[in-house]
Amino acid sequence: MTDSLVLVINSGSSSLKYQLVDTATGAAVASGLVERIGEADGIIAHTVDGETIEHRGPIADHAEGLRLAFDMFERTGHGLTSAGVAAVGHRVVHGGNVFYEPTLITDDVVAEISRLSTLAPLHNPPNVVGIESARALLPQVPHVAVFDTAFFHGLPAAASTYAIDIDVAKRHGVRRYGFHGTSHDFVSSRVAEFLGRDRADFNQIVLHLGNGASASAIERGKAIDTSMGLTPLEGLVMGTRSGDIDPGIVLHLRRSAELDVDAIDELLNRRSGLKGLSGVNDFRELQGLIDAGDEGAKLAYDVYIHRLRRYIGAYLIELGGADVITFTAGVGENSPGVRADALAGLTRFGIAVDPDRNTAKSREARVISPDGAEVTVLVVPTNEELAIARAAIRTSSSA
Repeated sequence: MTDSLVLVINSGSSSLKYQLVDTATGAAVASGLVERIGEADGIIAHTVDGETIEHRGPIADHAEGLRLAFDMFERTGHGLTSAGVAAVGHRVVHGGNVFYEPTLITDDVVAEISRLSTLAPLHNPPNVVGIESARALLPQVPHVAVFDTAFFHGLPAAASTYAIDIDVAKRHGVRRYGFHGTSHDFVSSRVAEFLGRDRADFNQIVLHLGNGASASAIERGKAIDTSMGLTPLEGLVMGTRSGDIDPGIVLHLRRSAELDVDAIDELLNRRSGLKGLSGVNDFRELQGLIDAGDEGAKLAYDVYIHRLRRYIGAYLIELGGADVITFTAGVGENSPGVRADALAGLTRFGIAVDPDRNTAKSREARVISPDGAEVTVLVVPTNEELAIARAAIRTSSSA
């Protein structure tokens, strides 16, 4: 058995992403995406050595999707059984107050993750389905759950506590949990490595900007605040999620529009954010609409930037100033305009973006602030799959 190969699985409600990671080199040996599970027009796109092969047809459930993905590995010469997989790492969105470090999966752990679905009804149930399907296909291999909430488990009480009846909050697990923790942990560590510094010696703001988006304030290596809360709905404006709203809006929609809980959930999670304001949630499409003079798209962009700047400002105050501000994830890594607009006009705080560095094409970690700037501004690609794979190896090896 190769002791460095880890299969990483991220299971959604009707899709499943996977990647075979060599933790010794950090390289993805193969990766794939299973989409439209449960539909007649299912598709698997499997990529290895830079080439993608597809399977199209009905995919009844996650178990069949994984089985077909395993067949893809066999067809491309990377059979998971013959190659030997040291561990399987599963991304699990919500660990509640129970799980705050990578955890070897047992039947009891699966049951507890399922119980926590009340805190993440859109995410934990498909995570459980993916775990059960993978355990059935690879029963002899250790499976490890890596939780999105783990990095933020130790938030200070002032940051994690909501100002509602304390007994109600305790009874129902209401607190700020934070999400994208695997990415924030990975990127903040990568920043320290890139700069040749100890993570405990400086303060950072990390901006994970993708279709889902979150910000974190990291004081000397420890997260002290983050934008997402009880659920991934709070915080920044996202592709389809509203981010922060007056909670009274929910009550108003219930009373005035007579929307039930599920309808409001659908509205705020899937029909809000950039999509709700402009009709699109892809930043490239949004930019195209802006260039064409679409006022709704321009408003969506302005709201997005306004909210982002509010969080940056708040975290600068919480940290007493930041040494490093880092952009990561799809939008953060690929949108020079967002980076420039998010930090515009902040030179009096020692924050500036060099136009040439910011617009230079690169997939590597890089500095985009001017030489001599008081605050270093970086773009650092995230790699949640590698982080999950490494956590799975460590956990399975020590079990």
